Amino acid sequence: MVQLISRLSPVSQALIATLFTWFITALGAGLVFFFKKINKSVLNAMLGFAAGVMIAASFWSLLSPSIEMAEELGQIPWLTAAIGFLSGGAFLFLVDKLLPHLHLGLDTSKAEGIKTSWQRSVLLVLAITLHNIPEGLAVGVAFGAVAYGLPSASIGGAIALAIGIGLQNFPEGAAVSIPLRREGFSRSKAFIYGQASGIVEPISGVIGALAVISMRTILPYALAFAAGAMIYVVVEELIPEAQQGDEHSRTEIATIGCMVGFAVMMILDVALG
Repeated sequence: MVQLISRLSPVSQALIATLFTWFITALGAGLVFFFKKINKSVLNAMLGFAAGVMIAASFWSLLSPSIEMAEELGQIPWLTAAIGFLSGGAFLFLVDKLLPHLHLGLDTSKAEGIKTSWQRSVLLVLAITLHNIPEGLAVGVAFGAVAYGLPSASIGGAIALAIGIGLQNFPEGAAVSIPLRREGFSRSKAFIYGQASGIVEPISGVIGALAVISMRTILPYALAFAAGAMIYVVVEELIPEAQQGDEHSRTEIATIGCMVGFAVMMILDVALG
């Protein structure tokens, strides 16, 4: 499998990998055909798991290779990583402030970003789409990095990242479609919106791969950028949403989910990378 993928161009690799992560999102969203409600503790555990995967991926698959590549390219490793990381967070901060979106469970009047008359369903999907931009970008950059043959960039590591992102996309897909169903959407419409939130991943994945293969010097910055964007999503959205609930046990479950997610992603990266 690895040998077959390695024969493709980096852009094709990124496209296939992000189509896979999108497919897993659709599988998760498909749970809406079997369940109308989702237990809050289960949802918190899912979101915690997704947060753990993204935190581990940010370091093991993105920041650490960024530092190693910066050193190999004669750059100042800590400065390159810091600039890229903070730029990624700043980018998501601006998108969060500008793009109209609405988080699940909130009234339309509490929509964030530029004021608009868009429908509630569109605003809800855009909120989840924000989460998926850095995920697709991270996978694309990882596969683009392999093209340069640097010791710190391996096809196995890129595949591990794609698998990890896919794993956490399953609960994310369910966390979108099932609450939409609870808000009154039909099962089919909730599924369509749930899987649509992952469409941005193949797009951002191809953009990420194209960017790094066209300019080698930006590669370490791009890896750190993706890491910063993912950490921003975790701290701004996933962890607060996973900690929602009155019972202390629910927050504990979210924490356990985060720990398990981190461990799974770490194992994948070390074993395959």
